[in-house]
Amino acid sequence: MKNAGSTKFDLTEDLKQCIEFHGHLCPGLVYGYLVAKNAINLLELKRSRDEEVVAISENDSCAVDALQVLLGTSIGKGNLILKDYGKNAYTILNRSSKRAYRFSRNRYYRYSGKSREEFDRLDAAISSGAASEKEKWRHKLLKAKDLLSRPFNDIFSTKEIDIVMPPYAPLARSEACAKCGEMTMSTKMAYAENGKRICIPCST
Repeated sequence: MKNAGSTKFDLTEDLKQCIEFHGHLCPGLVYGYLVAKNAINLLELKRSRDEEVVAISENDSCAVDALQVLLGTSIGKGNLILKDYGKNAYTILNRSSKRAYRFSRNRYYRYSGKSREEFDRLDAAISSGAASEKEKWRHKLLKAKDLLSRPFNDIFSTKEIDIVMPPYAPLARSEACAKCGEMTMSTKMAYAENGKRICIPCST
């Protein structure tokens, strides 16, 4: 695969699947891809059909899409938990073995020679708001290439942790909101002044 200038990537099939799902290659997606691959090896994971695997992401970035593709975690199944702290950190849990690892990014991008010069130039252009769309895309590709070319431990710290396994996704019956009539999960409802049960939007 060749994109934007001379930046060339040899993409694995599983990374291609992540790109197809997400829509493009970018550094955020690569973070999630690398974390998922290492979690699979360390925790001996198979793609989660239900809630066998749980991912806790401390950001809502592009990385989450790679976790969904490779680990089978999703908001809908209840085994993808977002804690939007803006941190490049991810905890992956294996329910069957009751083991978990936390992966946290601890390094910036590394370049040398002409690559360093190009990266710094693009970085400055983006920071000043003067970068073209082509330059922004090139910047993303340089970052992705850098991440894919380095050992995982050069980018992330890996630590096995003790953690209380999160509960399974709750199930509850639905009932009609007393105000708007729309069916609502009963455990998500509030009470109006007249004591009737109403949905959250109607309560505000």
